[in-house]
Amino acid sequence: MGINKGITLEEALKMLEAANSIIQSQQKEISDQQLKIDAQASVIVSKDSQLKKKDLEIKAKQKEIELRESEIEQKNLEIIQLQEKLATQLHYRFCARTEKSDNQPNLFDFEDEAFIPSEEEIEASVAGEGPFKEELVKSYKRRKCGRKKLSEDLPRREIYLDIPEEEKHCACGAELVKVGEDRSERLQVIPAQIYVEVIVRPKYACRVCEGSGDEEHPVFRQMPAPKNIIPKSISTPNLLAFIFTQKFCEHNPYYRQSKAFERRLIDISRADMDNWQLKVYEKLKPMEQILMNHIKSGPVMNMDETTVKVLKYENAEANKNRQKSYMWLACGGPVEQKAVIYRYYESRNPKFIKPFINGFQGWLQTDEYGGYEAALEEHSKLYPDDLIIHVACMAHVRRKFFDAVKCGHGFAENAQKAVDYIQKVYFLENRLREKNLSNDEIVEERKKKILPILNEFHDWLVAIQPSVVPEVKFGKAISYALNSWQHILNYIECPYIYLDNSIAERSIKPFVLGRKNWLFAGSEDGARSSCLLFSLIECAKIHNINPEDYLRCIFEQAADTDGWTEDDWKQLLPWNIKITSFEPQGVWTASQGAQN
Repeated sequence: MGINKGITLEEALKMLEAANSIIQSQQKEISDQQLKIDAQASVIVSKDSQLKKKDLEIKAKQKEIELRESEIEQKNLEIIQLQEKLATQLHYRFCARTEKSDNQPNLFDFEDEAFIPSEEEIEASVAGEGPFKEELVKSYKRRKCGRKKLSEDLPRREIYLDIPEEEKHCACGAELVKVGEDRSERLQVIPAQIYVEVIVRPKYACRVCEGSGDEEHPVFRQMPAPKNIIPKSISTPNLLAFIFTQKFCEHNPYYRQSKAFERRLIDISRADMDNWQLKVYEKLKPMEQILMNHIKSGPVMNMDETTVKVLKYENAEANKNRQKSYMWLACGGPVEQKAVIYRYYESRNPKFIKPFINGFQGWLQTDEYGGYEAALEEHSKLYPDDLIIHVACMAHVRRKFFDAVKCGHGFAENAQKAVDYIQKVYFLENRLREKNLSNDEIVEERKKKILPILNEFHDWLVAIQPSVVPEVKFGKAISYALNSWQHILNYIECPYIYLDNSIAERSIKPFVLGRKNWLFAGSEDGARSSCLLFSLIECAKIHNINPEDYLRCIFEQAADTDGWTEDDWKQLLPWNIKITSFEPQGVWTASQGAQN
């Protein structure tokens, strides 16, 4: 900027001083502004630090809230699970244990308005015009009340109660004539009769030559002693059959039987009965393999297992921490010759399934215990030509949904829907069985009527699964059903197999009932011998043979098994053996007590 000529030096200096003053003033303002800015920046930094601290606190609180929510959710889940357990136990203790579905509506349950008739419908119905159509209802047989008639096959003894002869004269002088009679029946019981069978075998010898004149024969001649399944024992086939039937069929332990014998002045200890059981098992041991081979010869095998406690193990050191062992069961064979076999093994290891499935081809129906699938997978690699198709048990699937129904919480309605699906499948299967269809027709009808329902049931389970808590009973039931679905569908192709594994469960139930009474097996040999006797008794039940008669006939016919072949042993199977009635032999003699 140039300087005007009219300005003096003093004026210029004054102007310069004024400009400097303005500059200093502005610099001061700038400095003040900078201080304010620095102060504000300091405040901002402090605020930012506080915000970061608050942010960290908020995040910590959020984590704490999330943790609390997780704990609450876990606690709620535990509460639901405990409520389910409580409801299950209360239902088990106080309610019927059947899994039958009760579809009868409650008389006062009007939640569904579709079932509530309107006033017009009621009036029209009363007037006879109503919207309710007449329907032809299938007739049924009404069960007659009163006691059941005694079987005609039972023997009868008549007691004739007649009036004295002097009362058969009328006051008018005429003779009374029989115009009818009243007959009534009562059931009488004769207590079991126990007696000592004395076998007398006279000896004969020649007093003249003392046997030297007839060297082809022994000096003393007598009838040989009768063979007994337990040589040199006081036991008879009848006694053994009675004792074993009492234990393995009537669940009466040996110690109770010993007390009962003692009350009749007979000294038979528990140790005696245990030893007899082991000796009979050793004598009849070939029957185990005969039964196993027969079961494998059929198209279907049903298997199940249950626990058993053993007090003394053969390998005590290896099993010192073992709390329980297992009884395994298989049921199978040709359709008209079903058989059952029990086997004892020390654990539930899949390797113990091998003796049952090796050499078998067909359908194997079990529950969904993973050991079966592991054993079948290994079997398919070792024996690719022996195809075994695994079939699941629908009763196990239904049971899990039924347990969810009993819990009564929010999932109960859907659980009941699942049970209804399964019940419908059972209904259709039972109707097919009643029609006496051929095998091909059964498979064809299953594909036509049952398979669509199963597919619909499967799609419904898949759709509802994401909305169900996996840990509750309903969630577990869904997972169990879907995981075993392919095994469920395998039943469609086999006409010989039923929906569930009930035949195996019925056969193993006597062991479970007996276990509640005798509690444990003393040794592993005792458990093995029990298996054979259980097997024989259950085979007799399947073929409607009295177990006691069956065991007696086996013990009589197997008294001398020297030189027996496999065919000879097969003659003891229920469908081959000839059941005979017991006929006492000999004559009665007075006992020493009676003579005294």
